[in-house]
Amino acid sequence: MKIGVSSYSYQQLINAGTETQLSIMKLAKEAGFDGIEFTDLSAPEGMTEAEYASLIREESEKLSLPVIAYTIGANLLGERSLDEEVERVCKKVDIAEILGAENLRHDAAWSMPEDIKAYAGFEQILPILTDGCRKITDYAEKKGITTMIENHGFFCQDSSKVERIITGTASPNLGALIDIGNFCCADENSAVAVGNLARYAKHVHAKDFHIKSGNGLNPGKGFFKSRGGNYLRGSIIGHGDIPVFQCLSILKSSGYDGFVSVEFEGLENCLDGISIGYNNLKTMIELL
Repeated sequence: MKIGVSSYSYQQLINAGTETQLSIMKLAKEAGFDGIEFTDLSAPEGMTEAEYASLIREESEKLSLPVIAYTIGANLLGERSLDEEVERVCKKVDIAEILGAENLRHDAAWSMPEDIKAYAGFEQILPILTDGCRKITDYAEKKGITTMIENHGFFCQDSSKVERIITGTASPNLGALIDIGNFCCADENSAVAVGNLARYAKHVHAKDFHIKSGNGLNPGKGFFKSRGGNYLRGSIIGHGDIPVFQCLSILKSSGYDGFVSVEFEGLENCLDGISIGYNNLKTMIELL
């Protein structure tokens, strides 16, 4: 397995204005990463997303740091019609192509539509999700780009829902971006969930969380609630409660040999969090 990093890990610096999505690439290279992925490009004023993607591609080639994935927000059950949202996401596929990324992750849905949520369940909206995912992945496949959905966003975060969308779409070009940490947002055991989805893995996020029982008081700053009311806070890889090593072992046993990206979202200084997380992840992978 190779180790990548998500641009989201550097969000503290980007939000502070001390770094940009373009400039963090040099930091990632110096830190020893084999590749970098980007989350929703934020082009500078006066520049289009496509133009910014071209600059990032140039920097990627200059640094010999491949862009391994482009991850974007999407909602196939949102305010836009399905066709409108599919068209928008397909334009993001075009951006992934400019970046040189072989993988694009898009969300499936964030919640049930208001007009049916009182009486409908996942069964009723699954055909809409698979229809949208199939149209997007068919478009991406023509460009040599794999599409992925992730256990992300509470609503479609369970491994069973991710699997049903993938198998319902029934395209070998659509797989899973397995985020080892995110399953706890749906109160699902990470090792069990990774085992459920390992055979669909196209890309992996290594993420860790501190987990506190919802039976106690809110621990304070940085914590948010899982779907079942437990308290979660992003942590440095290896410092939290997610069985990261066990999950990596499951993935290796399934035959996965692709990129594993560090995704840090803790309270610690992000450069420390990224560096320590990288070293811990590297040690785990070497021990597999």
